[in-house]
Amino acid sequence: MKIWKSLLIVLMVLVNLAFAQPSFADRPKFSKNPDYIEVTKALKELSKTKDAQTQVEGLTPEQIQKRTEELTLQKYALETGINWGQCDNQTGNTIAVYGKTPNDEEDEDAVYDNNLYFLANGQSTKNNWDCDGIYLANDVKVANFTSSPNGQGQELTGPAALKILDGTQLVIKTNPDTGAIDLNVPTVKVVNSKTANWFIPDISQAIINTRVTNAPTNQS
Repeated sequence: MKIWKSLLIVLMVLVNLAFAQPSFADRPKFSKNPDYIEVTKALKELSKTKDAQTQVEGLTPEQIQKRTEELTLQKYALETGINWGQCDNQTGNTIAVYGKTPNDEEDEDAVYDNNLYFLANGQSTKNNWDCDGIYLANDVKVANFTSSPNGQGQELTGPAALKILDGTQLVIKTNPDTGAIDLNVPTVKVVNSKTANWFIPDISQAIINTRVTNAPTNQS
């Protein structure tokens, strides 16, 4: 009788393991992260450029080296499990940032995939809360913008939504000479209603400055 009880217990354990195994197999891997794939691809392209001693159009060897270093650290951050970005506002104004709800609860009635929050000057978004990107007002421009890790910088004028890669700390500053926005990372993506379900209004910086700041921050 004891033998049958023991066999029954073993059988139950095996059944539980059989059902539990898929949950481990379905855990997301950093190698499937679209940001990781893009960073890895960009690093390979830059490496080929350096090995062939050729020059990417519009980029100096110093710029290529800097982008390689930045992307290497970004790749490492994704490999070590940092799947969130951080936005640091040093513009002198309130800015609008994109991100999910702080408690990570999914709202079935939500119209958009993320929310638009307002971040005060001198503050950065909270650690472990994923700042997906920033909103660029219709009267604000970025002076040296690139949507490709190996691309040449260009000017971009809002309104626009700019997405950052996971593992990035985006520092946004205002150039005192030109009034344009300066970004510290080599690559941000412009998203629109065709590429992402984000709310992209056509509003000015003056309107943004009147909003109550509600972005999750390390100070809150």
